[in-house]
Amino acid sequence: MERNLTLIALFAALIAALGLIPQLTLAFGVPITAQSLGVMLCGTVLGAKRGALAVLLFVLLVAIGLPLLAGGRGGLGVFVSPTAGFLIGFPFAAFITGLIVENWRNGPLALVAGAASVFGGIVVLYAFGISGLAWALQKPLTEAALLVTAFIPGDLIKAVLAGAITAALARARPDSVLSRA
Repeated sequence: MERNLTLIALFAALIAALGLIPQLTLAFGVPITAQSLGVMLCGTVLGAKRGALAVLLFVLLVAIGLPLLAGGRGGLGVFVSPTAGFLIGFPFAAFITGLIVENWRNGPLALVAGAASVFGGIVVLYAFGISGLAWALQKPLTEAALLVTAFIPGDLIKAVLAGAITAALARARPDSVLSRA
């Protein structure tokens, strides 16, 4: 129990730390950040439940006003911004990513974790993000979907990194990859 709480807090801090990497903001106001890599790693390393709890802790800290999002943003206002759907989707993305890694036991871990990150950390996250973007900008879903296409190459790189990091961690410290425990 104590170890789980420590890891949940540690991974929430990892997501916050990844927000310190300078962001690139696209013309329509949505920033490209490294924080989605942290969400992917929560799922691939901690598994579905612990990963989702780590991300929920991060989202809660943002909601109470801590400036943990890229660019130093935080507070309830971010939940009505163009990025709100992505933020709300973070815990779901981590959960689905972790669920896939927990249940897909065949194949190299780097490939499994990378593929899980593509599905959970991109497909699931984008479903929330596109919906939130469409709502915030008062655009049709198809137009909002076109607006996020610029993120896909970077997010694919993050998914590959999540797979490689998870596999390297499993080789170095097998007990630390709880999604495979």
